[in-house]
Amino acid sequence: MIEDKRLTDTELEAITDRITGDWVSRAAVDFADAVAFHESLPPHKRFAAVLENAEAVLCQPRAGVPRLDEHVELLQHLDEEGGADLLPTTIDSYTRDNAYEKAAEGLARSRETDSSELNGFPAVNHGVDGCREVVRRVDAPVQVRHGTPDARLLAAVTLAGGFQSFEGGPITYNLPYTSAYDLETTIEYWQYVDRLCGAYTERGVTINREPFGPLTGTLVPPSIAIAIVTIEGLLAATQGVRSVTLGYGQVGNLVQDVAAVRAMAAIGAEYLPDSVTVTTVLHQWMGGFPRDEARAHGVIGLAGATAALVEPTKVITKSPQEAVGVPTAESNAAGLRTTEQVLRMLDEQSITLDGVDREQALIERSVRSLLDAVYEAGDGDIARGTVRAFDAGTLDIPFPPSDAAAGDVLPARDDDGRVRLLKFGAVALDDETKRIHRARLDRRADTEGRELSFRMVADDVSAVSDGRLIGRPGDD
Repeated sequence: MIEDKRLTDTELEAITDRITGDWVSRAAVDFADAVAFHESLPPHKRFAAVLENAEAVLCQPRAGVPRLDEHVELLQHLDEEGGADLLPTTIDSYTRDNAYEKAAEGLARSRETDSSELNGFPAVNHGVDGCREVVRRVDAPVQVRHGTPDARLLAAVTLAGGFQSFEGGPITYNLPYTSAYDLETTIEYWQYVDRLCGAYTERGVTINREPFGPLTGTLVPPSIAIAIVTIEGLLAATQGVRSVTLGYGQVGNLVQDVAAVRAMAAIGAEYLPDSVTVTTVLHQWMGGFPRDEARAHGVIGLAGATAALVEPTKVITKSPQEAVGVPTAESNAAGLRTTEQVLRMLDEQSITLDGVDREQALIERSVRSLLDAVYEAGDGDIARGTVRAFDAGTLDIPFPPSDAAAGDVLPARDDDGRVRLLKFGAVALDDETKRIHRARLDRRADTEGRELSFRMVADDVSAVSDGRLIGRPGDD
């Protein structure tokens, strides 16, 4: 059974030896050489330092294309025209599935046709030298953003290549993404990733780790998301990670989103070791977007207002072309500028929202209940407890493609648009919390003159793309 135990240096080296060879040589990820490259970078390219010294909300988009020069030009455009404070490198889907041969074929076709035949940057195929070229040629810190259940080789290559922030984790990059892995396996894989980050950190190169807070992206109850990213932060801390950015995906109700980010920061400070610096990130709406770009800018603007009110360390922006596929560089930059405009306009305003404290207290109580269940299931071991809690359904997520979660919780919005649980499954929430959820949903049912049912859930899933927050009966 998996244990929350730090890998030894010998184990770290043995795994590195095992995963390299076919696509990347062992010499290419030489640790001493990689540390020297990181140390050569100027302070403004050091991800954790920029995060931790931020005086205002930082903006970061998602972006990645297959060819190296085009990828660099895209990031430079987002920096210079979009005003991005932090830059991404979004990895292609083949690499996320460890299908490096198919990624190589797509990269070759992209070079031949002068078009993007992959939906991201195939970092493993570009290798350490290609990654270092990206880092050298852009003028802001760069993060690896992906979705890879087995991210060991990707981490070895990109960290040796100079990237100083790595997104994801064993739960957040398993349950929402794949049915191919059980949780025990991905926790084992990510212990290597986190230990590698810890080993760099111990040598003076702080690698930031960011659990993926949005999970399945649609109507995820805040307490579930916060519990899971906290678990991933704890697992990373065991392996020596000292910079953790806890993530949360916007649900669209201002009061609940502000309360959730505040609760996440408080829970992170309470549960993670004092040696870990905790920062936060708000992901702009991860569900369906309106196809109309003007309406899409409205969704982005609401997220910008949320970020201005709660002031996370950073916000991950969306583009007004979100509904139609991979955005152009110009559209991606426009999403950044829309967000930045709202942040600046609200920067000096003092705004108070009724109900935030009550909502935050409810979220924090729920998170503690979920975490208590995990610790109890694992007899104090967070890794073992996570596997057992998901097996028992005491920890669960909505709409998972993975069999590693029961998927027996069902969310819906209440009459104010806050995400509640319509169906609890076996999730470890106390009776009073369940009563509050049900009472809020009953109020919506009374307002709409209909019974509580899955129809509400289905209506809510498509509501934002249809121009509303709550899926009311009769909406077009």
